[in-house]
Amino acid sequence: MRRRQLLGGAAAMALSAPMLARAQAAGEWPQRPVRLIVPFPPGGGTDATSRLVADRLNMAMGWTVVIDNKPGAGGNIGLDAVAKAAPDGYTIGMGQAANLAINPSLYAKMPFDALKDFTPIASVALQPVVLTVRRDSPFRSLDDFIRAAKARPGHYGIAQAGNGTVGHLAGEMLARRAGIQVLQVPYKGANTALTDLMGGQVDLYFGNTVSVMSQLATGKIRALAVTSAQRVSSLPQVPTVAEQGYPGFEASTWLGLVGPAQMPAPIAERIADATMKLLATRELQDKLAQEGSMPTPANGAQFGQWIRSEHAKWGQLIREGRFQLN
Repeated sequence: MRRRQLLGGAAAMALSAPMLARAQAAGEWPQRPVRLIVPFPPGGGTDATSRLVADRLNMAMGWTVVIDNKPGAGGNIGLDAVAKAAPDGYTIGMGQAANLAINPSLYAKMPFDALKDFTPIASVALQPVVLTVRRDSPFRSLDDFIRAAKARPGHYGIAQAGNGTVGHLAGEMLARRAGIQVLQVPYKGANTALTDLMGGQVDLYFGNTVSVMSQLATGKIRALAVTSAQRVSSLPQVPTVAEQGYPGFEASTWLGLVGPAQMPAPIAERIADATMKLLATRELQDKLAQEGSMPTPANGAQFGQWIRSEHAKWGQLIREGRFQLN
């Protein structure tokens, strides 16, 4: 009996050793700076929210989270760097609707599998898209633009922060619903798109709320419509696309933290817990609202379900519209 008990105890210890090691690693983590890869350039909506989250994690948790911008290919370059990083918790990324839900169906070839190569950590925020024009534009409403676009098919250019972004797909959706032809003008990020909008090189810009809020506040640009199901609290005077004659129209980008596949669960859970606690604070909620974002705190399992549902939703739209990028 004594021998069986000893053997049983040894077996239990052997089985629990990996779990103990992972828990111990999580308790000791982080011992060095954590790299947060942002797959878009500085100054855009994804970058602004990522920096806000990183700053608050550093202050609240005493961590050192460092932003690393890796733009290109609609967010694919940055997220690919996350997918190929060591799964030790020291490289994470700000995943987005573009690179996790849209690009897998939009691009003929992808450098990663959006559903298999990442560990969902936590959902962060939702950002509607805003159709904007420069302040001296003749378009005062969405209907003004639609009528002009019907009169001159393919003449008007809509800037967007990159192929595969929600701004890109929102423009395609609007063109299909309204029966118009527009010129899609992709940029490598929001800043250059806004610069060309204000300079008159493009006629309109479909960008997320965070990227346009400061220019809207100063009157340098004007908003014609938002793509959310309801009006945005920070832009209460701007009507939705749906209420301007296109019922059911909705296209919002979303953000959430992801790590490489096989990331230790205790570390992912520790990051998720800290992130959700911050998103529950009034201070961070107010800050996000000022930037046009809505906090969406959810753990890794819930965020993973959301990614899969959005992957299916956007994939169906892209296949039906026969959109494709090389």
